[in-house]
This record gives sequence, structure tokens and C-alpha cells, in this order.
Amino acid sequence: MLVEAFPYKVFAGTKGEALAQRICDHLGCQLGKIKFDRFSDGEFAVSFEESVRGQSVYLVQSTCPTSDNLMELLLMIDAAKRASAYKVIAVIPYYGWARQDRKDKPRVSIGAKLVANMIEKAGADRVITVDLHADQIQGFFDIPVDHLYGAVVLANYVEALKMDNLMVASPDVGGSKRAAAFCKKLHKLTDKEVPMVICYKHRPDFNKVSEMRVLGDVRGKDVVIVDDIADTTGTLCKAAKIMMDEGARSVRAVVSHGIMSGEACERIMQSELTELVFLDTIPFDTSRCPKVKIVTIAAQIAETILAIQEHRSISELNIR
Repeated sequence: MLVEAFPYKVFAGTKGEALAQRICDHLGCQLGKIKFDRFSDGEFAVSFEESVRGQSVYLVQSTCPTSDNLMELLLMIDAAKRASAYKVIAVIPYYGWARQDRKDKPRVSIGAKLVANMIEKAGADRVITVDLHADQIQGFFDIPVDHLYGAVVLANYVEALKMDNLMVASPDVGGSKRAAAFCKKLHKLTDKEVPMVICYKHRPDFNKVSEMRVLGDVRGKDVVIVDDIADTTGTLCKAAKIMMDEGARSVRAVVSHGIMSGEACERIMQSELTELVFLDTIPFDTSRCPKVKIVTIAAQIAETILAIQEHRSISELNIR
């Protein structure tokens, strides 16, 4: 017997509105009305402008800096729960604080776990997210987590470029698993083996790279660097320069989340990178950096929402 799906509505925080509208376009529904009231001291309040009673409510908001975005999500979850929503699903395209996923030195916080606790405590019943910095963050939640992979979208973009001498590169040893998965996806799309190289880098401190070397031969290759985050972009730019110096024909980068903090845009424009491609998990104005190309993850998220509503597996939508 087919179980009838519960009705659902999609709402967005201030940093999730553009992506949420694209998701709604794919779903063929209207973006829900929500209001954020701001006080002069910086405090804000959230209120739904339409009924959510008995609905499955999908709240689209990345928890990117500043912390106001996380607080918006928490207040939206709380408001939906108090308004008698049937289920509250937090759609977090970019899960912030994810780089703080372990205690790698004494007396530090594990921010990724703390944020997971806060989201659960606020009342979320489920989480949908894209390309976590570390897969094990899913285990920080005691509620279901649907972890989507941006490689599904980004690999299609790279394949469409039809590069004959394609090579994938990981910007560090820790990202080799991600780059290998990207090679596997490209192999399925092109029916060709795609070689991979790895960059070795040493970080003396956060957002700083003192040394980098390429482990592999990139001569004559069109190199695609695969990473999850473009923050200061120092690593990407340095890797691109080294690869071009070692004879690469071209270097571009594809990443899941474009944070682009500080002087990132200036670095990209002055770098050897042909282009930087990332998903629309975080709002970004491409006029700030003409080398940036954005591809949308909206269709994959929309299909995941439909699969949840219709009690279907999402595995076929999320083949890494």
C-alpha cells in the first residue's frame, strides 16, 4: 500500500533565499513567506507568515559566517516546531564550523559537534547537507542526515569541457579520497581513466601554507584541482602556480563551497587558475571575481526533498 506523502513547504533564511527559490522552481512550489524583524541592538526575531501546522517544513539556510546565519536557522527551527509543524528538516547546503571536527591539540572546542547539538536541541527532525568537510560529522547527529555530494554536479560541468588531457589533483593528502571519488565519477561519465596527482602542503597555522610540492607528473595536462572549500584561496593559487611551473597546460579548480573571505577574489584574479568553479551553497556575486563560475545544486536538493516526501531512497540521486 502506498503511503500518502504529507504536504510540505519550503522556507529560507536570508543567506538561503536565492538557492531556496531555485529549489522551489524545480519542485514547482512557492517559496514560503517568513519574516525577520531586526532590533537596533542587532537582535532579531523570526516569524512564519503562513500556517505550517501539520506540514513537513524544509528550512534552507547555510551556517556560513557570520554566526547570525546559524542563529537564524535555530530560530526558524524553533518557530516551526512551536507552530505545530509535523516535521522540521534543516537544509544546510554549507555546514559551518565543520573544520573544527576533532580535538587536534589541547584545550580546543569541537565546533562541528557543538553546532550539531544546537540544531538537534532546537528541534530539527532531519538534516540535508552538501559535502561536509569530514564524513564523520554525520555521526555527530542523532537524527537522520542526508549527505549530498557536489561531485555529482561538478563532474558533469568538467565533463562538458571535453578536455583530452584531463588530470585531477588533490590540494592536500587529506583530500585524496575526495579527488579519487571525483576521478571515479568522471570515469563513469567519459568511460576513460582519469589520472590523479596529490599536493603535499605544510601548514604552520590556520589559513597559511609554508611549503607545497606536487606528487606526480602534470606536464601537458589540463589539471582540475578538487576541494571542498575555497576560503582564502591561498592553497589553490599556490598549487596552480606550481603546476603551471611544472608544465601543466591549464589549471582550474572545482570546489563545493565558495566562502571567498578576505582578499580571495584578488588572489584568484592574479593567479594562474583558468577558472574557479563552485556550487551555490553560499551566496556570491560573480561580478566580484570574473574567473568564478557558479553551478547550482538546487536540482539535487529538490529531488532529495521529493524522495523524502515519497519515502524513496536517495542513493540513486547521490552516487559519489
